Amino acid sequence: QVQLVESGGGLVQPGGSLRLSCVASGFTLEYWSIGWFRQAPGKEREGVSSIYTSDGSTIYADSVKGRFTISRDNAKNTVHLQMNSLKPEDTAVYYCARGRSPRFKYPLRDALYSTWGQGTQVTVSS
Repeated sequence: QVQLVESGGGLVQPGGSLRLSCVASGFTLEYWSIGWFRQAPGKEREGVSSIYTSDGSTIYADSVKGRFTISRDNAKNTVHLQMNSLKPEDTAVYYCARGRSPRFKYPLRDALYSTWGQGTQVTVSS
């Protein structure tokens, strides 16, 4: 069974850091686009970052460039999202997702991702 499971969310003060993990099971991460998306209350889901696990190429939303870093560990079938200098506006449920087909670098659009995790809550507040 294909599954993605996120972890690492929590409550952090502004300026703090969190590291999210997305563990894949039922398939091998290599050759897939894996994206991180987030949805805040009352807002539409938005793309945060993605990685094409074959060559490590990445995409970042402008709002997180320079603060967030996406990486993959193919041996552990895991994608991480390191989030630094967190702001209150980063508060949201964060989801990881797999692109629709392998061997394709998908842009950061949620309609192009078809397998989703259950999400992990990130709250940035003092």
